[in-house]
Amino acid sequence: MLIDTHAHLNFNAYKDDLEPVIKRTLAESMKVINVGSQFSTSLRAVKIAQAYPGQMFAAIGLHPIHLHETFVDEVEIPFKSRAEDFAAAKYEALAKEKGVVAIGECGLDYFHLPASVSELDFIKKQKEVFEEHITLAKKLNLPIILHCRSTRAEPDRAYLEMLEILKHENFNRGVVHCFSASLGVAKKFLEAGFFISFTGIITFPNTKSLAEVVKSVPLDKLMVETDAPYLAPQAVRGQRNEPINVKYVAERIAIIKDLSYEEVERQTTENAVKLFKLTI
Repeated sequence: MLIDTHAHLNFNAYKDDLEPVIKRTLAESMKVINVGSQFSTSLRAVKIAQAYPGQMFAAIGLHPIHLHETFVDEVEIPFKSRAEDFAAAKYEALAKEKGVVAIGECGLDYFHLPASVSELDFIKKQKEVFEEHITLAKKLNLPIILHCRSTRAEPDRAYLEMLEILKHENFNRGVVHCFSASLGVAKKFLEAGFFISFTGIITFPNTKSLAEVVKSVPLDKLMVETDAPYLAPQAVRGQRNEPINVKYVAERIAIIKDLSYEEVERQTTENAVKLFKLTI
């Protein structure tokens, strides 16, 4: 059994065929954590989790790109984000619903700078809202799912500034999703107590530096995810991603670390159960 620890079946990309996608997923004896990026998608993740108890789970949070209105030019699915304020009381009430296992995704994203705001104000607001997520995670004793994306010019900056905030808040229960920074940054998060999760990016050609990170992260601190509908692995590149494709991520990890697929499957599942306290 594999657990896709970060998917978005709660997004509009699946509005026309959600049930068939879930059926394909469950036919593979998989479990999925659907992750919110706004209140609306967080609510949808909770509803899916409650419709499939013990099989689908939810995380609720406000993604940093949704703090301002901006156009996000993702290769697979470009979209325009709308601005949303973090309504702590609403998110807290939702986080107490059955099926919720984490706060997030939340964090810092310096890659998408809206034209309507200065970089200084942009980063300041992201950090304030991130701290509010940490406060909520502490209050409800839930782990946090971390999103982080730096600029091309400073690829480690957002990660290091995120880590500073986490250390200041004395919080170390969570996972860095879709990790794409350097080995040095990975080691800092591992030393701080966090898990690290990888997507189909590690199956792409020319990802040698990220393969070195995969090789160095201890298997008992590693998780697998799809980030579906985005980042389809190389074997299905160009298609809308689905949780069933997380197997390609696990297969690539097994090759990089010279382990059996079964060992990667078993340990990454144990890691997810441990962090998110899943009852499966």
